[in-house]
Amino acid sequence: MELNTAERFYDFLTNFKDYEDYLDSKITPTDLFYLKSRELARELVEHSHKGMILSREEFEERKAAAKAAKTEQSSVFYSRSHPVTLASAGKELKDNFLKALAEREEANRSGKMTSVIFIRDYNTLGQEVSGYIDYTHRLKTQDFEPYFCGKKRLMPGPSDLCYYNWKTQMSTSNSSPNFEVIYDDPNGLLFKSKRDKTMLNPRPPSLLGGRSSGTLLQSDLYVHVMLYDRSVRMF
Repeated sequence: MELNTAERFYDFLTNFKDYEDYLDSKITPTDLFYLKSRELARELVEHSHKGMILSREEFEERKAAAKAAKTEQSSVFYSRSHPVTLASAGKELKDNFLKALAEREEANRSGKMTSVIFIRDYNTLGQEVSGYIDYTHRLKTQDFEPYFCGKKRLMPGPSDLCYYNWKTQMSTSNSSPNFEVIYDDPNGLLFKSKRDKTMLNPRPPSLLGGRSSGTLLQSDLYVHVMLYDRSVRMF
């Protein structure tokens, strides 16, 4: 079967264990004969073929991106060949928030999309809390059927991406398998994708762009809920 562009790109780069190995592939026996030094030959190849030879930074970035693409392709193939039973399947959902989660469940499970959920509401102690939840990660680590059945309420907790208790002023942040939490950016809070290093910015929907989108939902179950969806880059 013919390989697609992403697969050829991945196979090409992963032939090399590191950047030095990549440079060695460009060195000829004649180079070594005259230069008498592999290190010198590497330097010559790297600096005398600008535009034709990847720099060390370009090599590392493209190799990481190609590896992420290969992992994503494997995940999509696995999901297609091993159908997943959706927790929302067959449920009669009336609340807008639960309907929105159900609409995104398959895409988040299969790797086509990563969604971040923002919730602000009151916990069982009557304390106002808010936070950001990695929906993809929660789907993999929790049974969501009780949420879709209305037996449990989805709430942010100290182990989620971000959490804040307005009464106790307890604040936590944690990176997930999909996102790294960025606090020190001039634009404010950001979530950096671990797959392709792009940013998801939880700003108002009108200010979002690119492959990210934000949806403000009117829910009877929560004071304030928003969904931020990010389509996964396919190479």
